[in-house]
Amino acid sequence: MKKLIFWEFSRGSRPYDLVVALILAFIFLTPREFFRDQPRPKDVALLPSEPGSSHFWIEPERLHATDEAGRQREAQTLVRQQAGSRDRTLVRLETIYDSGKEVQGFLAITRP
Repeated sequence: MKKLIFWEFSRGSRPYDLVVALILAFIFLTPREFFRDQPRPKDVALLPSEPGSSHFWIEPERLHATDEAGRQREAQTLVRQQAGSRDRTLVRLETIYDSGKEVQGFLAITRP
């Protein structure tokens, strides 16, 4: 057991190859759900748009302000963080609803 923990096998020996094979099997055969490692979509995503402007999708959980001015400020901050640039100006923030009138997200339109 001590040899296994401290990896005291000589390279190219059968025990060394066996341990390497076990490690590789664990890495490639263990299902992702075992580690609860699921990809998360971005909360703020850049969408395709016409030249000269940028459209960003913002998940509703990211804008916590209740009034319009507060949402505008939060959206401006999020867009600047996502774009990695301070020169983006928020032109318009549109609320996107589903057929049941529930908020699905926000569309932020910016210009340089």
